[in-house]
Amino acid sequence: MVRIIIDQGACAGCGTCASLCPEVFEMRDEKAWVIKEEGAEEVCDLEDVAFQCPVGAITIVKD
Repeated sequence: MVRIIIDQGACAGCGTCASLCPEVFEMRDEKAWVIKEEGAEEVCDLEDVAFQCPVGAITIVKD
């Protein structure tokens, strides 16, 4: 299982994460939010999404 942490203060609202993985991320009020954590690893490459974030606002924690 993983935890997905989005630093709302750092999020620039670019939507890259939601574009790469709309099953897990969505944009609300110009910020990214996690909409699905359970099973997220199975639907997208979370490490790549975190890497693609231009401001480094996404952290993936593997438990």
